[in-house]
Amino acid sequence: MIGIFGGTFDPVHHGHLRAVIEVGEIFKLDEVRLIPNKTPPHRGEPSVTSAMRLEMLRLATEKLPNLVIDTRELDREGPSYMVDTLRSLRSDFAERPLLLFIGVDAFNGLTRWHRWAELFDHAHIVVLTRPGYLIQLENEFFRGREVLQTAELTRHQAGKLMFQRITELDISASAIRKIIAEKRDPRFLLPDVVIDYIHSHRLYQNF
Repeated sequence: MIGIFGGTFDPVHHGHLRAVIEVGEIFKLDEVRLIPNKTPPHRGEPSVTSAMRLEMLRLATEKLPNLVIDTRELDREGPSYMVDTLRSLRSDFAERPLLLFIGVDAFNGLTRWHRWAELFDHAHIVVLTRPGYLIQLENEFFRGREVLQTAELTRHQAGKLMFQRITELDISASAIRKIIAEKRDPRFLLPDVVIDYIHSHRLYQNF
């Protein structure tokens, strides 16, 4: 199975990295593809350029096995709609189960995504949960697709919904940007190589 983990990575931090390591182990994934988006349709523009976000992601993952940086959203014009990304991935991996990992907040707003129901035509969706978050599962569309065992995902290429608890790391990119702008120390929130890159390029100075 192949995992898919998208985001702005502005900047990439240990919350991202811990999550992809855990899901790779839990679901015994062949690889997890990290997909930085170019123009996120559901949030503001990233603080720094696509090239810089990509370089920080490369620095953070160069020693982590089974993580693949996938630039298809950066290379594509227009908004970074996940349904287009999954359709493209499905054409590349026609016979493989694809697992799209999203957080609880994203799942609770999923019905506002562009052509959201079509996501399940191309991949399974795995919602990464943590304590204190309320999951909204009133939609019959979702209830009919929920599975409890990983084996159910391996038997199908797409179409299922699963909730998976992972280690909680309450780290956010926006909080990191604020810390850096206030000239405070961001160590242990993100990799040192990324901190060095941020400082050398004077990123996030005016948040």
